[in-house]
Amino acid sequence: MPITKSSLNLQKLSLIRNPCEFPYFCWFFSFRSKTTRTQYESDAPIPEQIFKSAAQMGSYKSGDSTFYSLIENYANSCDFRTLFQVFDRMKRERRVFKEKNFILVFRAYGKAHLPEKAIDLFGRMVDEFQCRRTVRSFNSVLNVVIQEGLFHRALEFYDCVVGGKTSISPNVLSFNLIIKAICKLGLVDRAIEVFREMPAQKCEPDVFTYCTLMDGLCKEDRIDEALLLLDEMQIEGCFPSSVTFNVLINGLCKKGDMARVTKLVDNMFLKGCVPNEVTYNTIINGLCLKGKLDKAVSLLERMVASKCVPNDVTYGTLINGLVKQGRSVDGVCLLSSLEERGHHGNEHVYSALVSGLFKEGKSEEAMGLWKKMLEKGCQPNVVVYSALTDGLCREGKLDEAKEILCEMVNKGCTPNAFTYSSLIKGFFKMGNSQKAIQLWKEMAKNNCMPNEICYSVLINGLCEDGKLSEALMVWTHMLGRGLRPDIVAYSSMIHGLCNAGSVELGLKLFNEMLCQESDSQPDVVTYNILLRALCKQNSISRAIDLLNSMLDQGCDPDLVTCNIFLRTLSEKLNPPQDGREFLDELVVRLHKRQRIVGAAKIIEVMLQKFLPPKASTWERVIPELCKPKKVRAIIDGCWNSLFF
Repeated sequence: MPITKSSLNLQKLSLIRNPCEFPYFCWFFSFRSKTTRTQYESDAPIPEQIFKSAAQMGSYKSGDSTFYSLIENYANSCDFRTLFQVFDRMKRERRVFKEKNFILVFRAYGKAHLPEKAIDLFGRMVDEFQCRRTVRSFNSVLNVVIQEGLFHRALEFYDCVVGGKTSISPNVLSFNLIIKAICKLGLVDRAIEVFREMPAQKCEPDVFTYCTLMDGLCKEDRIDEALLLLDEMQIEGCFPSSVTFNVLINGLCKKGDMARVTKLVDNMFLKGCVPNEVTYNTIINGLCLKGKLDKAVSLLERMVASKCVPNDVTYGTLINGLVKQGRSVDGVCLLSSLEERGHHGNEHVYSALVSGLFKEGKSEEAMGLWKKMLEKGCQPNVVVYSALTDGLCREGKLDEAKEILCEMVNKGCTPNAFTYSSLIKGFFKMGNSQKAIQLWKEMAKNNCMPNEICYSVLINGLCEDGKLSEALMVWTHMLGRGLRPDIVAYSSMIHGLCNAGSVELGLKLFNEMLCQESDSQPDVVTYNILLRALCKQNSISRAIDLLNSMLDQGCDPDLVTCNIFLRTLSEKLNPPQDGREFLDELVVRLHKRQRIVGAAKIIEVMLQKFLPPKASTWERVIPELCKPKKVRAIIDGCWNSLFF
């Protein structure tokens, strides 16, 4: 019978009568038998037989590599209990710990979101494990802390190690990490100080150092200083990368300075840096923010010609820009052309288009896009369902919106706070407050926690329905949950109080509003509510004082504001006034505050009311308005306001 490889292996195995004569097999069978024991028995993670006593070879013993492999495996699986059993055994056998073993554990702590454990183990490395620490382990722990967003803790750890009795000196990576943490805290000046200390520590900044600092400066709206750093790094022999230019381009785009973006891109080509997807996406987003959609589309064509593949961010940015400009139909056409090239829109693109079409009053096109999406096999998520529900509610099709909600739930897609708030707002708008309140209760039953927007919608609906006491109860409940009212909630409550004749309470709430953060400051709607209430009470002097406060707060009056005072001046004064002097004075005051756009709006109102401004007022305002590229737009706006 011929001897095959398999039969030879069987012969070798048949010679093993007693497996425990061979340490590895003894360990294997022992492990198999242990797996049948109760899970509450605690055995050593590795058996004794696998490590027989052997002569030391230098500072290592035979079997050390197995320990190191076990450490790596347990660290990768984040099994810290078994990992430290291995550590304990290594200490008992006086085996040598390597720094790289601890670095593996630090990374595991980062993966498990346990930064304090990493700091604690770093402190025990020398005394407990007799392992020398270097900047490598220090950087590993510092990175774990920063990745968790604990920037203050990172600074404390850095100061403790670098400024302490340790012999660890920071390297370039250490400086990059700590500069990143400082910039994240918004302490850019301190980050610059640390940056300037690097040469004294014999560390030369690299491209990552400069990029981190530039990003911090750009986020603090200090673009000019960031651009100076670009010149400095080149003088110092550090060549910028595409990432460097992308950081600066992003900062300039957010500021709307597209002229300098063009120059920076030219500089980028001169330095041999080729624009990538991030570069194109950033510039396209900047053009969309400026409303230059045609240039953004042209840049997309240039991007494709440069063999730079557009991604979901590119198309999403363009389509979202078109929607914001009221060109949702163009967005649908762009999506169709992209799909012809093999690209497919995601849920966010479809939700933006569906929402935009409904807002533009094109409900049929929106429903057609919805059906097209389903036909293409794109499964709608909560974002798309919510956009469709909101659109149907805007159209007053509450029954269809409720059906979509039921379909959404049946398909296992859980409605969110925005979905419910759209429906609640829709029912209030249709005068069905009972159904709106029922939906609010249903929302609580489905464990969907209402957010600030939901509370604002409910408060606004109750106040509009004249249910002030219920609105006050909801207001109290919202504050009790620790939620901060937004501008809609404040304005709704003030409106409800004023309608109930409690103008003083409304003013008290308004004064509280002035003490809130910038996103909760009163807008022109809030001021108009109070101005109307004061004028209705014949408190014209107090209304004038509030108007002065409005101007001081940087809030420009609108057409509603003007109509409130024009009606009051014609109905409440004896003899009545046409309001020309009042509006003319308002234009002058806005001009003195350099609020030219606001002044132009008041002039438009005056022209609509056939109340021409004084010659002296024209002389003040016209030179400011008559600037290149603005004259035609202003004239067209005035004519449109008069005749269309």
